[in-house]
Amino acid sequence: MRRLLNLPLLLPDFSPDAPYRLSEQVGLRPEPFGALAYHFSSRRLVFLKTNDLVDVVQSLADHSSILAALEASELVAEPTYPSYLKALASLAESGVIEPRTSVSESACADATLAPEVSA
Repeated sequence: MRRLLNLPLLLPDFSPDAPYRLSEQVGLRPEPFGALAYHFSSRRLVFLKTNDLVDVVQSLADHSSILAALEASELVAEPTYPSYLKALASLAESGVIEPRTSVSESACADATLAPEVSA
């Protein structure tokens, strides 16, 4: 697994060990081939060419890193990780996915706050 981290990726700041998520500025539209990702700020349209890649992108916020998301996917075989990492680096470069500031960021966004109780 460690050999994957030595791949020359498209972004020098892209780290498969870092937590990422689908950008809040991006909408995904399912298609038979995968999905279309539309970035509302840049108005850029990006193709996600497989349904498996769409599943990985949608699950990024649920995992501690990109590698953890790939490992958790039952549809992505380890020999194909390099091509997925290249695709994910490209999606990061285009702003479709973005780094999370913390591993628990997605859990915090989904959590509901209990009302304060005053005595």
